[in-house]
Amino acid sequence: MRGDLEWGSVPGLVRAAATRYGDREAVVEGRARISYRELGARVERATAACVASGVERGDRVAVWAPNTLDWIVCALGAVGAGAALVPLNTRFKGAEAADVLARSRARLLFVTGTFLGTSYVASLRRAAGSGADGPGRGPLPELPHLEDVVVLADDAPESFRTWKDFLAGGDGVERERVRARADSVRGDDPSDIIYTSGTTGRPKGAVITHAQTLRCYAIWSELAGLREGDRYLIVNPFFHTFGYKAGIVACLMRGATMIPQPVFDVDTVLANIAAERVSVLPGPPTLHQSLLDHPARDSHDLSALRLVVTGAAVVPLRLVERLRTELRIATVLTAYGLSEASGIVTMCRRGDPADIVATTSGRAIPDTEVKVVSAAGTDLPPGSPGEILVRGHHVMRGYHEDPAGTAQVLTADGWLRTGDVGVLDAAGNLRITDRIKDMYVVGGFNAYPAEIEQLIGAHPAVADVAVIGVPDARLGEVGKAYVVRRAPSGPAAAALTADDLIAWARREMANYKVPRQVEFVDGLPRNASGKVVKGELRELG
Repeated sequence: MRGDLEWGSVPGLVRAAATRYGDREAVVEGRARISYRELGARVERATAACVASGVERGDRVAVWAPNTLDWIVCALGAVGAGAALVPLNTRFKGAEAADVLARSRARLLFVTGTFLGTSYVASLRRAAGSGADGPGRGPLPELPHLEDVVVLADDAPESFRTWKDFLAGGDGVERERVRARADSVRGDDPSDIIYTSGTTGRPKGAVITHAQTLRCYAIWSELAGLREGDRYLIVNPFFHTFGYKAGIVACLMRGATMIPQPVFDVDTVLANIAAERVSVLPGPPTLHQSLLDHPARDSHDLSALRLVVTGAAVVPLRLVERLRTELRIATVLTAYGLSEASGIVTMCRRGDPADIVATTSGRAIPDTEVKVVSAAGTDLPPGSPGEILVRGHHVMRGYHEDPAGTAQVLTADGWLRTGDVGVLDAAGNLRITDRIKDMYVVGGFNAYPAEIEQLIGAHPAVADVAVIGVPDARLGEVGKAYVVRRAPSGPAAAALTADDLIAWARREMANYKVPRQVEFVDGLPRNASGKVVKGELRELG
């Protein structure tokens, strides 16, 4: 099945799902149980509101909120109006969110109210200005392109709108006009821009089209064996491809029930699996390990679980075996992907033995090519480690308004340089062995040292810093910062402690980026070109 041909666009998929699956449950959120027909109507109303607010085809619309029904509706509503969706990481601080909003030139933002004790609205206003003296005319003066901010709550500050008021603004838009706008969206239009960090540490926006999204997640759904009637607990964040596309989009394709969970909490996961008869539970290995090791696991009925898809980190063979034996999960698969390739490059197949699932990320998805090359760019034979290159229908159009960054990763003949090091076996299974970009994975979240180093380097008492990933029993990996203090011209630098720096970092960056360890050193090891030799730091541990 070619998803891009069957549905044409994501709005086409939403409408088809509403018709095809009708009264089947689409979303369960607390006591709310929404059918596919009702979901389609809610999305159409959100699209009308976007049209009424002035959103045009090709505009960018951002969402900064946790996994909820409202996220699904406002995101699909914006895409239905022809906008490219820009999901923002819920771990972002205000300045991090404002940076992506500025560079994407988002016209409209949907933002949660208070989440995990933090007011996202207040955080953003502090970062982007809340008065009328800035350069912009919208609700946030430092973001002149942002014309409208909608708070997904019952209350909103002055110059912002509530979700209810926003939706009401579209009630006067004729249904035919809404349908016509959705029908005008083409397969080669951008469907989303997923911002991810590169080696420079500055987030780059990977532009993916509707056709790519549909084709890739029709393939994902087929390989995973997602079925109509499956009940899918979506713990993976919607701001990530794994949550949005392998979650929401895949469920729309197959008629599965979405059960969004805003925060990973193993007790809530167990309760949801039992109460909702959850059958599908993708997520990072940390999630599944926590599930298996929970002392109250046996008091919950987990018998409906049948499908697990994991990745984002090394998967212990023992974990795969335990999922299959202790929980009797029929299908356990691993996969590898990156935002620049629509989130999917390789995937194991149902029936693969446990050692293939645990030690590799599977084989290339249909109609794509994967190869491993040397530093000189020559193809390497099976068994030899080198940089992973990918070519096919899933490779991004490029980075949003960044031709120089695009040229660095896309070759003239269409190969994407992933920056990851891997080994292919004779059967084409890919094993990830290292990250050229020095990325490490904290509980399923990609952490990029260059970005974290830039943030820590802003501390007035820090002269130099290098960050590496180190093993962690709970999260898989965490950051360790090697820090050179500034010459103590005053008491601040000399008094800087590891606890001080970690506490400061928690105020300045998303929690998963915060180093858990800090070691002060007199200097960092550098090569002749001045680059830090992180291999030496890794040897220190």
